[in-house]
Amino acid sequence: MKKIFVLLLLITLNSCAEYPATHIPHIAGYWEIEKVTLNDGSIKEYTFNDTIDYIQITDSMSGLRKKLKPNLMGTFETSKSMEIFSMSIENDSLYMHYKTPYANWKETVLKADETQLIILNTNKDMYLYKRYKPLDLE
Repeated sequence: MKKIFVLLLLITLNSCAEYPATHIPHIAGYWEIEKVTLNDGSIKEYTFNDTIDYIQITDSMSGLRKKLKPNLMGTFETSKSMEIFSMSIENDSLYMHYKTPYANWKETVLKADETQLIILNTNKDMYLYKRYKPLDLE
């Protein structure tokens, strides 16, 4: 039953999708995982994240992605490691192609707007991100 739900959700998202290039301007920024729907239909909710994803678009069809750790001072701790990606539009879908010394993979951008980013990886796991908002301690 869960697999059917995930399949229907993917079909709905794809059928309602705008032209994929309209997602590109919204991908850049700081993103926090809200939940992941695994390919078996199970859902993992994230109520707290100690890391966030920073995505930078370096030109119209490429960019980089880094994991950042927010701290209480309002800045971020990061390692020097990052993933470089290129984007392509194929069969009415936007893909992010990653290549590292260890692996190559691609992800499908199902949705990207001001508040949400939804990505489907090669394992058919769907990641729902929300824009990162710094913790307000006042």
